[in-house]
Amino acid sequence: MFYQLYELNHAALQPARAFADAMRALYSNPLNPFSGTMWGRSVAATAELFERTTRHYGKPEFGIHETKVDWTSVDVTEKVVWSRPFCDLLRFERDLPAGRRPDPKILMVAPMSGHYATLLRGTVETMLPHADVYITDWIDARMVPAADGSFDLDDYIDYVIDMLHFLGPDTHVMAVCQPSVPVLAAVAVMEQRGDPLAPASMTLMGGPIDTRRSPTAVNVLAQEKGLDWFRENVIMDVPWPAPGVGRQVYPGFLQLSGFMSMNLDRHIIAHKDFFMHLVKNDGDSAEKHRDFYDEYLAVMDLTAEFYLQTVDTVFIRHALPKGELMHRGVRVDPAAIRNVALLTIEGENDDISGLGQTRAAHDLCVNLPAAKQAHYMQPRVGHYGVFNGSRFRAEIAPRILDFIASNRKADAAAKPRLVRSDRS
Repeated sequence: MFYQLYELNHAALQPARAFADAMRALYSNPLNPFSGTMWGRSVAATAELFERTTRHYGKPEFGIHETKVDWTSVDVTEKVVWSRPFCDLLRFERDLPAGRRPDPKILMVAPMSGHYATLLRGTVETMLPHADVYITDWIDARMVPAADGSFDLDDYIDYVIDMLHFLGPDTHVMAVCQPSVPVLAAVAVMEQRGDPLAPASMTLMGGPIDTRRSPTAVNVLAQEKGLDWFRENVIMDVPWPAPGVGRQVYPGFLQLSGFMSMNLDRHIIAHKDFFMHLVKNDGDSAEKHRDFYDEYLAVMDLTAEFYLQTVDTVFIRHALPKGELMHRGVRVDPAAIRNVALLTIEGENDDISGLGQTRAAHDLCVNLPAAKQAHYMQPRVGHYGVFNGSRFRAEIAPRILDFIASNRKADAAAKPRLVRSDRS
């Protein structure tokens, strides 16, 4: 009943939120003589802070309408090009001149771990000037009717394979955080089958390939609690009137609570600073806070079967590095990967996927030639800095793009390789 109580509490606060929003509008209105006073701004700030901390945050928009290609601004159109009940594949189609040499196709697999794919907006924006970008837009499980069936880790792997088949040859796949495991598994399955549409390269970023290495608080929690604890304490039924009513899920608000509790003091300070920015009429700083938390607080539910299977397989049994991961009854063998180039990226201060966890992929791909492998550790960044921010744009993205350029099937020798593997 916890999910139902959560929804009931949110509904019960609706009148208070409406009143707070009205007060904010009243005391922010320039026609109100109190709006220019410290007292008036304090009232408006209090009202906005209350409304923002008690609302439901809907799915954000990518909002990418243009990019620069060859130093020229071009329009960008977001299109759904492939769809299944739990995922849409989005393409950011650029309005390029006819006859221009095609850029590499990148399938960006966004994490299915509570936040929407828009968390990678900055990643998409960085890659768009240089690539034809597609991204997995995972759908909130509470919005998927129970009649559409289940979705587990096996289905996730199948979705990745289906998308690679849809995109065709010379596709390069990027997995950010959680999807590193299913993407590596999907590539291994394709190589085991001799699939000609296996990607040309895969880039795994801050992913939990082997969580026995440098275990973080997230890894330790899974080991200490065990699967039964998660099944009994965090799995809930979607309440009415959501389309997925009755479906068992891991609610997004629980995942968000876990994220925030890891750095609770920072979030409290950020909201205190937001209040003071509003009181001091510092609009730019306040808007940056809104932009960040509009994204960060927008969360989605995960199907119970996917969540529990992931916890058990990745964090408790360590099935992939132990050679015990199964897909549709067949063992997944990373040693079968002989042709798909592998780049792994880690952040020095990552507190979600510890150092060495992603790099472990190289130890599993024992038959992949050294020339097709590279690893990069970015100094002074945490988990989110691996795929977003100034260091990602300046230091990580160029390495990814160069690695992709060096491993394009169509013109693998067109550019010299600048990225070097630091594997010993």
